Amino acid sequence: MEKFVPVVVIKELSETDKILTALKNNGIHCAEITFRTACAAEAIAYACAHYPDMSIGAGTVINADQCKAALEAGAQFIVSPGLSVAVAEVCKQNGIPYYPGCVTPTEIMQALELGITTVKFFPANVYGGLAALKALSAPFPQVKFIPTGGVDRSNIDEFLAFDKIEAIGGSFFVKESLEKMEGK
Repeated sequence: MEKFVPVVVIKELSETDKILTALKNNGIHCAEITFRTACAAEAIAYACAHYPDMSIGAGTVINADQCKAALEAGAQFIVSPGLSVAVAEVCKQNGIPYYPGCVTPTEIMQALELGITTVKFFPANVYGGLAALKALSAPFPQVKFIPTGGVDRSNIDEFLAFDKIEAIGGSFFVKESLEKMEGK
């Protein structure tokens, strides 16, 4: 997995090229396209076909049906805001990485029981940020985290300095990349 996982919301398929090109131009070769919009599966399929050098995943996947649609579209990894056993099972059957949102010890233990050792920590700012991740790492030294929500340029270096951070997720990567491309 790349160190930066942009959370990408594509409202219209026509936005896909602009956003993915901006990310690539900014040195980011990964995109978590969220299942928050009607064209999500279509955007994932388009991205996988036209950007084969990028790691394209599906985000905000909250049930098995969405997971199956994302995998049929070509998603290379699945991210959820919470932990879904059904999604975990579909991913396991298909050999696809699943990064569920886990913020409590109970959720992390459930992820571990499912064989998952890298989890999304969302929303990071609401659930205690880096201090919470450090505290959770003590009883779960085998777990890596992908903090998302409340991570930005003001605190990203602190998160990246912690060895239990697998990657950083966030929509701010998209905003920055588009602004650079537009010369702002």
